Amino acid sequence: MNYYSTKDKLLTANLEDAVKNGMAPDRGLYMPEKFKVLSRKTLEKIRHSESLAETASLVARAMFSDDLPQAIIDRIVSESLDFDTPVVQVTEGIHALELFHGPTLAFKDVGARFMAHLLHYYHGNADQTVHVLVATSGDTGSAVANGFLGMDGIKVHVLYPSGQVSELQEKQFTTLGRNVTALEVDGNFDACQKLVKEAFADNALREKMILTSANSINLARFLPQSFYYFRAWGQVKADNLVISVPSGNFGNLTAGLVAREMGLPVNTFLAASNANDVVPEYLDTGTYTPRSSVKTIANAMDVGAPSNFERILDIFKNQHERIIRHLTGYRYSDEQIREIIKEVYNKYGYILDPHGATGYEAARIYRMEHPDTEVVFLETAHPAKFPEIVNGLVDNRLKTPDRLMAFSKGKKESIELSPDYQSFKLYLESCE
Repeated sequence: MNYYSTKDKLLTANLEDAVKNGMAPDRGLYMPEKFKVLSRKTLEKIRHSESLAETASLVARAMFSDDLPQAIIDRIVSESLDFDTPVVQVTEGIHALELFHGPTLAFKDVGARFMAHLLHYYHGNADQTVHVLVATSGDTGSAVANGFLGMDGIKVHVLYPSGQVSELQEKQFTTLGRNVTALEVDGNFDACQKLVKEAFADNALREKMILTSANSINLARFLPQSFYYFRAWGQVKADNLVISVPSGNFGNLTAGLVAREMGLPVNTFLAASNANDVVPEYLDTGTYTPRSSVKTIANAMDVGAPSNFERILDIFKNQHERIIRHLTGYRYSDEQIREIIKEVYNKYGYILDPHGATGYEAARIYRMEHPDTEVVFLETAHPAKFPEIVNGLVDNRLKTPDRLMAFSKGKKESIELSPDYQSFKLYLESCE
């Protein structure tokens, strides 16, 4: 199958080149030329599957069978997705899809690990080093870094905004060493993402070294996230399912829309945002106005110019009236997020992380207005990653998993970097 640029549909690449390059030469994002709709038989198998890996294999075979042998697809799935994404009922009609059971306790383990194994399949025997660039506002950096950790021929460069990720999140990618380098940027997430995009647009640099992106701008990162939407549907087994997605760079929600295009029987998605609400504003007004991000306690959603929004526009042919038939936006302040965490714990004993809290509240409001629905919200990271925010709201009942404790004991190592592109370019050139 070919993949076209969102900026020019005549500009195409095969899967290997799209994954290796990350972005199209015109700085557009790659999208598949067609979505293969799963058969009724396959959907029935998904409904009775017993693990994420089993579901993922069924979906991935349809998604990538034009480009990869089935044995390779199944091997990549089994090697990367050796954990589940269980659904837990919080209250009547509202369920949490827990996406924090992977190695770094965040939803990005699914896409990052799948992409790492796919890229290693393509580049495992190459002579030249592949440089993976990833901008992170929270969990992306740790998921990508741990996914690629120790892979021969691949170096990972994690760009993150200084002072704007939690201490535990930071430790998960600044303590690894080996083939992972953390770049602490004096700026916000948008500045980090801008540096990555400028590197991809620098033809002179790309003639010297192989660059690829591990952000959700890379289709190998965001497409596999569609797997757990099918897994959630298979567990809830409802014909009136609605899914609520905490949204920052909008790769996660776009993956849900891709699942819908492939036959997932879900017509309505809720985009839950923090104070960085450019997409809910677009849904309300029809006008898209990206702006600088603001810092919030739901830091992984601190994105003022979400890259994947252009993929959403592409799916719906840039028609606002079509988008709002399937997508409803919500936004919540830091004060509201704290109150949501506290209230849900007091009522139901369930501990939310700040991002999942926005998804829960959007689910609650929607179901109050549509009581005949079942709503699943995505709990995207383990709440123990945010102890300074969550613990005091849940009577200090938050327990830190052993995997997080192990990261916290490591020594932070990072390179300080200005948001100036020339500084970043000089750094990259020194890595060759």
